[in-house]
Parts: sequence; structure tokens; C-alpha cells
Amino acid sequence: MLAACAPIEREPFTGTADFVLVDKSDRTLMLFAGGEVVRTYEGIAFGGAPTGHKQFEGGERTPEGRYTIDTRNPDSAYYLSLRISYPNARDRAHAEEQGRDPGGDIFIHGQPNGLPAGRLPGDWTDGCIAVSNAEMDELWSAVADGTPIKIRP
Repeated sequence: MLAACAPIEREPFTGTADFVLVDKSDRTLMLFAGGEVVRTYEGIAFGGAPTGHKQFEGGERTPEGRYTIDTRNPDSAYYLSLRISYPNARDRAHAEEQGRDPGGDIFIHGQPNGLPAGRLPGDWTDGCIAVSNAEMDELWSAVADGTPIKIRP
């Protein structure tokens, strides 16, 4: 009989990132500093309809493209949150052409407040990027407002 494996403990990341890359297909969020990957988070969650670029309010998709982290919210309904600058001018123009609202308030955040530690299974956000609370603590410290982020399919 195989013994249960405990999660591998790693030292908390205490540096500063200058770029964030999210790969939706691989379900990874990578922090870069000076062109080098300094931390990778795996198994991240997205919106309930994770395939494709967010175009409209209520689509439950996570945007794809280049944005910035433009503010932080320590009093979020989730464990900390870093706002992504979606929608950009191109997103707004596309939605306007369709007579629709592009939506907004897309964040990287932890788990809903009041839930036990760990992660909710599956894709459960309305288009945000969700990580564990411990991972969010690292991101909160490592990612400053103004940091560029690329979200790729």
C-alpha cells in the first residue's frame, strides 16, 4: 500500500516580480523578475467558461491579452485581490460595436472569505483568476500596482 503524499513545502517567495504571465491552458501563473521565472503557481481556477477571451459582461470568461495590475483590494469578498486593467480600449471598442457591456472588475484573488483553507474545486469565478490564500499572500507582496500581466489562451 502506498503512503499518502504530503504537499511539498517550499520557502515563501519574498522578491518582487516585474511581469506576470498566466497560461490558461496550462493553468499556471508565473512571476518573472529580470526575464527569469521566479515562481510558478499551478492549478489556478478561472471563470466558469474558461475557454476564449472575455468579451462581454456575464460571460464568465477570463480575459486574454496584455493588461496591468492597476490596484489592490485588501477588503475584497475574497482573500485579497489584485485588479487586472480589463477592459482595455480594444475590449471596450469591440463590446461597443456589438452594443454590449464588456464587463470589468477582473481580479487575481484568493478564496471566498469565510471558507476553510485550501481551494474550491473547478472553475468557479465570474472571470477572475483564483489561487489559494497562501499563494495570494505571496502575490500580494510580490506584485506591485503597474506590473504588466499577459494572459494567454
